[in-house]
Amino acid sequence: MSYSYLSAIDMGTNSFRLVVARVNEDSSFKIIAKEKELIRLASHKGKGLSVITDEEINTAIKALNKFKKISRFYNAPVRAVATSAVREAKNRHEFIERVKENTGIEVEVIEGHHEAKLIFMGVQSAIPVKKKRAICFDIGGGSTEFIFAENNSPVYAESIKIGAVRLTKRFFPDFTVDKKSIEKCDQYVEKHIRINKNINTKENYDIAIGSSGTILSTASLIYFIKNKKQKKTINGMRFSRKKLFEATDYVLSKKTLEERLKIKGLEKKRADIIPAGLIILRKIFQLYDIECMTVSEYALRSGIIIEMLKRQAK
Repeated sequence: MSYSYLSAIDMGTNSFRLVVARVNEDSSFKIIAKEKELIRLASHKGKGLSVITDEEINTAIKALNKFKKISRFYNAPVRAVATSAVREAKNRHEFIERVKENTGIEVEVIEGHHEAKLIFMGVQSAIPVKKKRAICFDIGGGSTEFIFAENNSPVYAESIKIGAVRLTKRFFPDFTVDKKSIEKCDQYVEKHIRINKNINTKENYDIAIGSSGTILSTASLIYFIKNKKQKKTINGMRFSRKKLFEATDYVLSKKTLEERLKIKGLEKKRADIIPAGLIILRKIFQLYDIECMTVSEYALRSGIIIEMLKRQAK
């Protein structure tokens, strides 16, 4: 059965996001509606991302019912995909059952490798990478995805358990940063990238692309610092190694959450986890020797829509 509209929900560690896409006759699509709810799954209990609390489950159910109502308005079938926090949670089955019981939505938990591939599919729809050697990075709340592609096809697509929420919980539990905790976090990130044998940081590439929360927020902050105003859309925006390192040093100089909340141009809801996200991004620039990164506003959600279209075509 063919649908005129499709709805994709990205159930991430830091937030849940919805997009509704209008399907064109040539099977291309246009995003016509977006919604976002801050969730922070598995961030309040246990080590790592091990337990989703009752409060978090209830918040998730409320958000998903809101998304379902929006999708129903467009008569769009819903595909809800859960990533790092849900796939690692000890009570993931309870979470999935309660969501199904209270929303009617069946949660699809995907593995990191599949997540990385969907992200690249989404990136392709926003940034021209045809005939280019591209490296792509997506820093989420629970994990970071690394993709290297040639001629529109991934050579590798890897997911590493280094995310902004996960590392904040581990190294900055009270949201305060200092030299010692920054160094420990930096070393941890480098270790976990280097031990993945499928990742080659010395790869020759034509373009470096970044997507999702930390990278979009960082690009917006860099733009604000230079122009003293917000940019309506940052898709395709480029920022340099020099500007990233300056922004990182500036944010990390603000030791407390209260200080970071006063940073103009920084998304307030990300002020607690942005230090960890920036440390991951800075380390990626260092290891891959990146001079400039291009921003993609399309990532996992768009990849979900594309995969839905392919299934619909079959």
